Amino acid sequence: MNKIEPGIGINRRYLHDEVVDRMRDLIRSGELEPRARINEGELTERFGISRTPLREAIKILATEGLLELLPNRGARVASLSQAEIEEMIEVIAGLEATAADLACRTITDEEIAGIEDDHRAMVAAWKAGDEGAYFGLNRAIHEAIMAASRNATLASLYASLSGRIQRSRYAVHQTAEQWARAVSEHERMIELLHLRDGEALAVLMRAHIRAKTPVIVENFGATG
Repeated sequence: MNKIEPGIGINRRYLHDEVVDRMRDLIRSGELEPRARINEGELTERFGISRTPLREAIKILATEGLLELLPNRGARVASLSQAEIEEMIEVIAGLEATAADLACRTITDEEIAGIEDDHRAMVAAWKAGDEGAYFGLNRAIHEAIMAASRNATLASLYASLSGRIQRSRYAVHQTAEQWARAVSEHERMIELLHLRDGEALAVLMRAHIRAKTPVIVENFGATG
């Protein structure tokens, strides 16, 4: 990762916001895994910053639930219980279902064409067994539908919540049957987008997200 540079004309009081973004990306990508301790020395060197903006960023990410503060021991990436994961998935499913319904009212033909392009590339990755490319394109499709909802409040809630389980949702190993089901459901999503059938797409989207619960719970090693 490139160093974070304050640069000419950038007010340093906003530096911690950029650090927050970088750290959030590390957590969402899985580079900083659940329960991993935050190594302040390593991150300050990596970002090219002092400890002050890093610690400010840590406090912000703790309020978002992405980090846990440890008394006199720094911080670590938050862990989640099975109950918390199930609750979060239910809310995320509701948000994506709402986005799907709204998107059918506002999405353009060009946006649907872009989703179809990503879907074709995703299917090619699936057939090639390229999980990394598959999950990246899968995520892009879901985010495109969210963006097509034209609802900034909804998108903000979704981004802040989904980040905590993003790696597990988009980067866990799936069985051949799970892959085939997901691809089939995505094909149906595109059909419903063309039909602008928001009600049916919302129902499908909710079920599609809920189906991820067991693999996400397993990836977190969550209990109780």
